[in-house]
Amino acid sequence: MTQIDFYTHVEDKVRTACALSAKAFARGLKVTVFCADPAMAQRFDRMLWTTPAIGFVPHCGPEDPLAEVTPVIVDCRGEPLLNDEVLLNLRPEWPPFFSRFQRLIEIVSLDDEDRARGRERFRFYRDRGYEIRTHDLGKNSA
Repeated sequence: MTQIDFYTHVEDKVRTACALSAKAFARGLKVTVFCADPAMAQRFDRMLWTTPAIGFVPHCGPEDPLAEVTPVIVDCRGEPLLNDEVLLNLRPEWPPFFSRFQRLIEIVSLDDEDRARGRERFRFYRDRGYEIRTHDLGKNSA
């Protein structure tokens, strides 16, 4: 069964996604980052290239010729799915294919609408019997 982790009270979802992707990469895991739209995918891509504290994290889109050997895939469509290790969801709705992954990461910002959508996703997973771990990142900034 997919392990689900919610990271809550996040100031910047894309920056947090970059940090979590870098952490997964450092552990040798493959990550699919499921972005809400092409603009978010582009922001995520730029941030991975320009954040020196993260270091270099190899990444590309699923259509890239090197996608099958690249540890971080940045995607907006959900197909083709090239790995089954970690899915990092940045969309407001639950990804219909999440259960084929070993781990799902959900990031919820401080924005009221995003928090409401995050609660909906949380209930969706919980009501289907998934065990959910939560990580309150707001506590770290206090």
